[in-house]
Amino acid sequence: MNIQSMMKQAQKIQDEMLKEKENIDQKDFIGKSSFVEVILKGNKTISNVKINQEKLEKEDIEMLEDMLVVAINDAMKQIDIEVDEKLGKYTKRMPGLF
Repeated sequence: MNIQSMMKQAQKIQDEMLKEKENIDQKDFIGKSSFVEVILKGNKTISNVKINQEKLEKEDIEMLEDMLVVAINDAMKQIDIEVDEKLGKYTKRMPGLF
């Protein structure tokens, strides 16, 4: 395999990786915890927080804060899994790339 062929292959892989990452960045990931739902994009920006107010009383504010943390972490874990599943085949030998 000559160097030019290797460069073309590397460029193809890079293009595929960028396309997969763009797809993940646009996807919604929904984290749930009790009466809290958090929606994050694949780039880990929060796009929406939903609270079922029917189940919430004034004394539950501290618990609500805890539920938000759990829901956000749940959605972020889903993103990490998706990135690993989609991009892991490219990054096996390149730790820390994403």
